[in-house]
Amino acid sequence: MSRPIARVLMLLELLQSGGLRTVAELAARLEVDERTVRRYADHLLDLDVPVESVRGRHGGYRLASGYRMPPLMLSDDEALAVLLGLIAGRRAGLMTATGSASETAAAKIRRVLPERLGHRLDAVLASLAFTSPPSAPSAPDTAVLLAIADAVRHHRPVSIRYTAADGRRSERTLHPYGLVAHAGRWYVTGGDPAIGEDRTFRLDRMAEARTLPGTFDPPDGFDPARRVLAAMASAPYRHEVTVRVRGTAEHVRTRLPAGVAIVEELASGGSPDAETEHWSRVEMRVDRLDWLPAALASLDRPFTIERPEELRGLVTRFAERLAESARQEGPPEAP
Repeated sequence: MSRPIARVLMLLELLQSGGLRTVAELAARLEVDERTVRRYADHLLDLDVPVESVRGRHGGYRLASGYRMPPLMLSDDEALAVLLGLIAGRRAGLMTATGSASETAAAKIRRVLPERLGHRLDAVLASLAFTSPPSAPSAPDTAVLLAIADAVRHHRPVSIRYTAADGRRSERTLHPYGLVAHAGRWYVTGGDPAIGEDRTFRLDRMAEARTLPGTFDPPDGFDPARRVLAAMASAPYRHEVTVRVRGTAEHVRTRLPAGVAIVEELASGGSPDAETEHWSRVEMRVDRLDWLPAALASLDRPFTIERPEELRGLVTRFAERLAESARQEGPPEAP
């Protein structure tokens, strides 16, 4: 595809995203001068695309209201990226409650592709295997997701109807700071003005999200993903675990599941060997302890258990089983 034609189609894509685009903005995105932008707009008009020209200081171009694009024109790379994205999103559990939407979208894209490209993509999809099973479905309602996303973008408060894990229902106002996708679920984190605290909610437990009048100012430097992981790690569980590990916080975080551990690096003694002299405190809240001995062994660093006492016995027995297995020179004898 020649560059002028590709840029005309890119102009159409930019205008299709909605709103008024200034000539200067379009020229920068297309990497051409403003005169060329006007010429490209004329090309779209020749193709019966209703491009409207708005004059004035803040003028530019936009598409006429209600215009819908003709069938998709995708390159090989674009078509493969779209279809693989739909498949990956469905397997990761990041689709909305309209579970068939990704399948119908993929089918529509497949129908408008040239036959040659369609057969090649079919070959890729038919030969593709995954090493992990699909995530359990916990998809949010489409209307809820779109309403929350719009409120995050425009800093608007929302009223939500929420069902907690224990079945309690409530209606509350939320100042949403950000959306987070983690482990096949959607979360929103933000401020609850009724209690003056930050809260995290699962979108699949929301029955309704309604935008309210007014705006709010989100806190500077707020990291929604970090806030969600911290909320998960500090949630009440059966066991509270504290371990000191001789290693950097970065090393520890790469070997423990995100959302389980809160890692705090302690002050070092000034040794140049930071990886072995730095100590980190790890706090975890878990329902079961049986998986922790293997997780702590995978750190490959000395550690000290502060609590609970029960974990010491589990680690000791785990080490004894490893030592016994290492001494075996052949298959264990049948009882």
